[in-house]
Amino acid sequence: MDKISLRKALIEERLNLPDRMQRADMLQRVMRIWLFGRQDEVIGAYWPIKGEFDPLPALYRWQEDAILNLGSSSDPAQAQSDQAQLATESLAARSPRKIGLPVVNKMHKTLTFHAWYPGCPMEEDAYGIPKPKDTEVIVPTLLFVPCVGYGPGGYRLGYGGGFYDRTLATLQPRPVTVGLGYTNGWLPDLEAESHDIPLDALLNDNGVVWPV
Repeated sequence: MDKISLRKALIEERLNLPDRMQRADMLQRVMRIWLFGRQDEVIGAYWPIKGEFDPLPALYRWQEDAILNLGSSSDPAQAQSDQAQLATESLAARSPRKIGLPVVNKMHKTLTFHAWYPGCPMEEDAYGIPKPKDTEVIVPTLLFVPCVGYGPGGYRLGYGGGFYDRTLATLQPRPVTVGLGYTNGWLPDLEAESHDIPLDALLNDNGVVWPV
């Protein structure tokens, strides 16, 4: 099957997974466990489309965990004061951890990442995908990448636009890249092309697929 037909078939299958919500819950857990103990403070992700797994709830929890840790105190009065401050201030403003969503550079067909937080102003990009509006540009040290399909060696099948490959070729330092997808996207015979850049890790609803 050619890649165009393969993409179409995999997206259709993903959209019609009868247990997609349950799979999403499982992948949320896998993602949170994988993140535990990492030192990254700036993580890039994506706005889910076409039945993709949504990484943002897990990342918001990751961001929130940093605030709760900063606000913990053995002094009950101080702890109560910290909780009151948490209730009145923006979580994103207080957190040392930042989440970024991609914004397309139409001229170079690459991506930059702009800070995202729940409730931040959004607008549609040239492809109709929501993106943060007028938020700061951030440079992720860890990047979660959506996979239409994925195969051995950390290679992914995307939508064919090449945005991530071009972006990774220019980002310095290069972020750690982690693919996210459901088990239906596994392609044991997927062959990499010359321009394909392998991901550092792959996660699905069963756990860590790569490295093995």
